[in-house]
Amino acid sequence: MEVIAIQKSVLNGMKNELEALLELTENATRKYNPIFKGEQWLDNQEVCLMMNITKRTLQTYKDKGLLPYSRLNRKNYYKRSDVQALLDAVHPNNTNNNGFTDE
Repeated sequence: MEVIAIQKSVLNGMKNELEALLELTENATRKYNPIFKGEQWLDNQEVCLMMNITKRTLQTYKDKGLLPYSRLNRKNYYKRSDVQALLDAVHPNNTNNNGFTDE
């Protein structure tokens, strides 16, 4: 085991810098919280697994406007509530809240 001794003033300086960094991070993320409003977002793979469909079928749903999506850094994201609504529309009597069928 290695022990490193530093001056208390240096340790306090590091602590202050870390607290300032934490505050900057919290301030940067706080402005995005209203956008998400507690909504869970899913990527292509998660949607395909949840709906038990292929990527091509997912693309068809997007092309026909059946499943709204948002694009961020060349990646598509879908609101879980939108995916669940489409699942309910496709299989109204056959899905539960987690997206898996009761077959």
